[in-house]
Amino acid sequence: MRQLFAGASPRVCISFWLFGLINNVLYVIILSAALDLVGPDIPKGVVLLADVIPSFITKLVAPYFIHLVPYEVRILAFAALSAGGMLIISMTPSYVDGGTTAAKLVGVLLASLSSGGGELSFLGLVHYYGPFSLAAWGSGTGGAGLIGAGAYALATTSFGLSVKSTLLASAFLPAVMLVSFFMILPLEPLKHGRRLATIKDDDDETNTPEREGLLAPEDQDLGSLSNRRRKSSGWVLFKRNLTRAQSLFFPYMLPLLLVYIAEYTINQGVSPTLLFPLDQTPFKHYRAFYPTYNAIYQAGVFISRSSTPFFRIHNLYLPSFLQVINLVVLIFHSLFTFIPSIYIIFAIIFWEGLLGGLVYVNTFAEISDKVEKKDREFSLSATTVSDSGGICVAGFMSMAIEVWLCNWQVRGGRDYCKRL
Repeated sequence: MRQLFAGASPRVCISFWLFGLINNVLYVIILSAALDLVGPDIPKGVVLLADVIPSFITKLVAPYFIHLVPYEVRILAFAALSAGGMLIISMTPSYVDGGTTAAKLVGVLLASLSSGGGELSFLGLVHYYGPFSLAAWGSGTGGAGLIGAGAYALATTSFGLSVKSTLLASAFLPAVMLVSFFMILPLEPLKHGRRLATIKDDDDETNTPEREGLLAPEDQDLGSLSNRRRKSSGWVLFKRNLTRAQSLFFPYMLPLLLVYIAEYTINQGVSPTLLFPLDQTPFKHYRAFYPTYNAIYQAGVFISRSSTPFFRIHNLYLPSFLQVINLVVLIFHSLFTFIPSIYIIFAIIFWEGLLGGLVYVNTFAEISDKVEKKDREFSLSATTVSDSGGICVAGFMSMAIEVWLCNWQVRGGRDYCKRL
């Protein structure tokens, strides 16, 4: 066991574990609170879309320019957006008290911007800190799911805290991200990487005229030519990155996209209809099903996202296809109720979490192993668009699927989905 972690820096591992935890935990809390935010009459896919579309757009666009923004500035911006978003969500009255769903969704949008920018930035940062930082990040994101969903379920169900109090307390969590980056993480590897990049840029610009006022007219023409060349180089780099992104699609982006479409359609569209009579379950209220399913799913995610030091998969498509099978099985059960016990549903949901976490963390591990070093930082950041893209597709699918399944059940005499 000790040999597996030889050379790992405790400060790096702690920092990246906390990055993964805090960057993702608010996202998970928001999804766990989806029912309480919008009520039973609005599909939970609405919250999913508000929680992922800004993140998806950020991941789609930002990898091509975010390298111009120092990591220190990014971290401060992400923490401010996350805290502000959660404050808006928590301080807006609930739908029961006459609060508007639109106001809460504004807070969700801000938190989503932070989560998307944070994920592509921290995965890019992995490039400077090596494989253990990736393993710690993956474990932290898995821990975010488990801690976020579990804490929300316990706080609002077992401890009886109000939704407002639970969400308000979560607004202070982004401060941990600041402590992790500015106080725990050793910044020398990042600074060293910047110095090397600066030296390379300086070498490329050797003997380039820069002070127009000191140049002869013919030299000023050379200076203008140099500026045009720099702009041309930026355009060339942009086109090169687009080509790189295309080469990432089939080996890495597509399996990640598929697994996220399947699992988030289950989580947001199917699981709200996987209901049993209360006397056949450990629950006293129907609203307890949804957060419990989410907590079980996140437990599977945590285990699999923490697995790369011990277990690796290289065929990313196999678990993606198995996830699609999970989706089909659970939809058919929602329609025809052929699974006799809720505990079997618990097991399938846990298996779903294992598969999703495996594809996520092994996708980025494969990129770290197989993509050339000079392309690695961009590739790690750019591939994050697949998980958000898959969640976007799942959000639209789940809004229709949840309504269809619930109406089907009501017509068949099972009105549990209307009692949430």
